[in-house]
Amino acid sequence: MNLLVSAVLGYLLGSVPFAVIVSRAFRLADPRSFGSGNPGATNVLRSGSKAAALLTLVGDAAKGWLAMFVAMKVGAGETAIAVAGLAAFLGHVFPFTLGFKGGKGVATALGVLLGFSGALAGITAGIWLAVVVFTRYSSLAALVAAAAAPFLSWWLLGKAEITGMVTVMCAVLIYRHKSNIQKLLAGSEGRVGGRKQG
Repeated sequence: MNLLVSAVLGYLLGSVPFAVIVSRAFRLADPRSFGSGNPGATNVLRSGSKAAALLTLVGDAAKGWLAMFVAMKVGAGETAIAVAGLAAFLGHVFPFTLGFKGGKGVATALGVLLGFSGALAGITAGIWLAVVVFTRYSSLAALVAAAAAPFLSWWLLGKAEITGMVTVMCAVLIYRHKSNIQKLLAGSEGRVGGRKQG
């Protein structure tokens, strides 16, 4: 029962579309209507509002962490807490609130990693930042960080169940970046600060 409740709770929290909510609050265009069409912080930034993008980023990350925190507070076991985090991530990527067409999950994944371990989240975020600084490709940074996260999870935590959850989450994240991978290979992917990046 704990697993089911944690999964439902996580999915519902993950399905809260902060990109759309924040954009409406700031009277901006729906992020699904321009740029990459992705309801996430990177696309909200294209609206020209850094504040809206930052709020979207924080909200998307917070819901991954919050799902795990609530599950912990109601007495769920370690596996159920991990399930809550994975479900929140899947809720963001496949939200019923947006017809199951959500964001790519980078911020929410970071929030889930934070729920597992501050060190895990910090090192993964550091890898993302380093790749962005050196290449200016946000998508490449997300892919490299996602590829590294399962190994970091095993190294830092040494728990098969958690590493398994992280691996599934990162595999979905990488899959959601398939169009970006094609653009990177073709040399047409936009860079951070450019007009086509996404």
